[in-house]
Amino acid sequence: MGAYILRRLLLIIPTLLGIMVINFVLVQFVPGGPVEQIIAEMQGEGDVFGAFAGGAEDSTLQQSQGEGYMGARGLPQEFIDELNAQYGLDKPPLERFINMMWNYMRFDFGESYFRSISVTDLVLEKMPVSITLGLWSTLIAYLVSIPLGIRKAVRDGSRFDSWTSGIIIAAYAIPGFLFAVMLVVLFAGGSYWQIFPLRGLTSDNFADLSLFGKIVDYLWHITLPVLATTIASFATLTLLTKNSFLDEIKKHYVMTARAKGLSERKVLYGHVFRNAMLIVIAGFPAVFIGVFFGSSLLIETIFSLDGLGRLGFEAALSRDYPVMFGTLFLLGLVGLLVNIVSDLCYVLVDPRIDFETREG
Repeated sequence: MGAYILRRLLLIIPTLLGIMVINFVLVQFVPGGPVEQIIAEMQGEGDVFGAFAGGAEDSTLQQSQGEGYMGARGLPQEFIDELNAQYGLDKPPLERFINMMWNYMRFDFGESYFRSISVTDLVLEKMPVSITLGLWSTLIAYLVSIPLGIRKAVRDGSRFDSWTSGIIIAAYAIPGFLFAVMLVVLFAGGSYWQIFPLRGLTSDNFADLSLFGKIVDYLWHITLPVLATTIASFATLTLLTKNSFLDEIKKHYVMTARAKGLSERKVLYGHVFRNAMLIVIAGFPAVFIGVFFGSSLLIETIFSLDGLGRLGFEAALSRDYPVMFGTLFLLGLVGLLVNIVSDLCYVLVDPRIDFETREG
């Protein structure tokens, strides 16, 4: 197993390098950049997209005058060159990429272009929201879906199975952001009841509350966004659990256990559960990281939460390259490491699995 883990760790290097190369090359072909963003704001156009939307006639005029982009109207070339040098954009792309990767290998992600804060501190600042949504959504999905999936497998074909399948599939079909809007309209003062708050993870007087009050306040704030994030997770996990149990229940060792006179509960939880839950339990790290890093921009926006989803969107919009590539490197590295952890979980749940033998 040690040799397998070592190979997987070594494989992270070319995989992560490939991810960074592809994204870096794509960014080179995207119009606009941090300098253009600053110039567009100075010209009163709001952002770089406004600078590129000035019309075909203006574009033709600027090109005929030899200007590189429309946002540079009326600004001296020396000032533009100084901005490029400040952000390191005066160097060739290959040199910029090599320098960036060398810094990232030392976990030096630089500083945001527009916020005067290091990328690491910025990510840590946004993590509480993403951890909240990711952790609670994953736990609730597992706590509800696994018992429900087992129940559906035991009562396969019954009315209970049919009705619950219809409900979870309907829930899966509802987009998360649409469900979030519905929750806001119903329970956050939209048109009906003002039961839950609509902003942040805690109240303004959170520091003055008792320990119990802080717990209640925190849970009160996260109820709606967690529900909106979790709604689509139930269908996949429930049906996966049900199908895993149905496959195991039909196997010969289950028939043998029943023939020995074991109770249905002991057969189900003493023999079937471990084998059926292999894929579900072992996949928990990947599921959690997927929810954690897949923060929904729309969910965060609807509930006024400032997490990694909004951070990534704002970084892309403002062309904040250190934040864009720094978070991409971190998320890619964590994702690859979690894949290895998932494999280890398979071995812990079922020691019969040997990845080295399978590779051989």
